[in-house]
Amino acid sequence: MRRTFRTVAAGAVCSAALAALTAVPAQAHEPEHRAPHWELKDTGASAVRFRGLSAVSRDTAWVAGTQGTVLRTTDGGASWRNVSPPGATDLQFRDIEAFDARRAVVLAIGEGEASRVYRTDDGGETWTESFRNTDAKAFYDCLTFFDRRHGLAMSDPVDGKFRILSTSDGGRSWKVLPSDGMPAALDGEAGFAASGQCLVASGPSDVWLATGGGARARVLHSRDRGLTWTAADTPIPAGDPAKGVFALAFRDRTHGLAVGGDYRPDQASPQAAAVTGDGGRTWRPAAEPPPAYRSGAAWLPHSRTVALAVGPTGTDLTTDGGRTWQTVDTGSYDTVDCTADLGCWAAGEQGRVARLEL
Repeated sequence: MRRTFRTVAAGAVCSAALAALTAVPAQAHEPEHRAPHWELKDTGASAVRFRGLSAVSRDTAWVAGTQGTVLRTTDGGASWRNVSPPGATDLQFRDIEAFDARRAVVLAIGEGEASRVYRTDDGGETWTESFRNTDAKAFYDCLTFFDRRHGLAMSDPVDGKFRILSTSDGGRSWKVLPSDGMPAALDGEAGFAASGQCLVASGPSDVWLATGGGARARVLHSRDRGLTWTAADTPIPAGDPAKGVFALAFRDRTHGLAVGGDYRPDQASPQAAAVTGDGGRTWRPAAEPPPAYRSGAAWLPHSRTVALAVGPTGTDLTTDGGRTWQTVDTGSYDTVDCTADLGCWAAGEQGRVARLEL
């Protein structure tokens, strides 16, 4: 979900933080200085894997994961409230989009009726199930919002084409869009419900969909909120159900990043990142990609060149718009999200949630 960055004060704070991120590490005789780093927050949910994450600010974030779990913090991660929908323990939540501390939409994945959408307007005190999939051939992976009312969710191909759900009331109701404007899927092609970032939006009408599993890893782009789509090949390897583009991040309608690889831990992931400067019409491989599979990515606000990528083996930083990447942390995370006040959060296995500390 794209957010507008407006405040001059926030820009000044973030400029200083970005300078620190790219600075030469402090010498040994300066023990009082510590470079920006992930600081783990105790969620009390070590049995849960959080692949869904929505950062609202440095204080407020939502995470969603296995066992139908949804947690929310409003104090920067010092404490977490379990706000899981009742009766959802058998569901796998893989994506969550929050508008503020009270309103959020969460997606459960799976075949048939396991794919569901819930919405809350009271901070998770109550939830309304707004969509339940009744097509056994559909499997929903990700959702995204253009604004507080308009959003989309995507399913793996049904009858040879990716299926798109649309909402115009903030996720309170959904309808399946016509498939006439969707290009045919490749054999074996699908999305990856790995980080909630296989479907991302920027601006009032642009949206991108990441794929893998087929002969080529592709990114599909729509300029009209999902009615018509074009497809572009990426240099990220595919050709196997475990390979492809796992996450996208666009800082505007033109500049985007794609990360992925092979999620199997015993397999190498060369060319695990790509970059576009033309809205996804063409993709170039990173000159120095992350060293391993990455499942999540996020641009840092108030910067045209700095972004983070995360995966089970670490976090990578780019300071040149995705051309080169450098590993800056070896902790395991599946997804990452940043806000205007540099409230960068990451989440993953064993209940791991961290915030970028400056």
